[in-house]
Amino acid sequence: MTEQVPDAPDAPRGAAEQAVLRAALRDCLILVGGLAVLGSVVGLLVAGMPGVWGALIGAALAAFFCATTVWSMLYTVGKGTTAMGAVVMGSWLAKMVVLIVVLVVITQFDFYDRVVLFVVLLLGAVGSALLDYRAVRNGRMPYVEPEATTDVKP
Repeated sequence: MTEQVPDAPDAPRGAAEQAVLRAALRDCLILVGGLAVLGSVVGLLVAGMPGVWGALIGAALAAFFCATTVWSMLYTVGKGTTAMGAVVMGSWLAKMVVLIVVLVVITQFDFYDRVVLFVVLLLGAVGSALLDYRAVRNGRMPYVEPEATTDVKP
């Protein structure tokens, strides 16, 4: 299902971009929810309760990464390339810090299965990238924004 942007001439600037990004966020959250459920079931069968915890941690990290990327893009729609670049780079750096901190903290514990966490996080990252690509490919993005015209006759 692709979100469509109305063809109305007075549609707000950036509406097409926002529709594409909202579709990417929605699809990403559905993916992460599915990964959490399916990963928990498979993790339970493979490694018991540590597998469930590994799947849930991996899904939570995947959700954080996906949502942060899409949020940073949604936040910068219409703000210019410099602002977009700064926010996207800042969010990427923040994600790396969060990932390192989470991994450093949880390596001290053994209540989760590391392999299940890695697999779920990897599937979340690859799936998120594919869903973002699909949202952009299927989105109706204008290449040129028409100039506003007036109804004044010469």
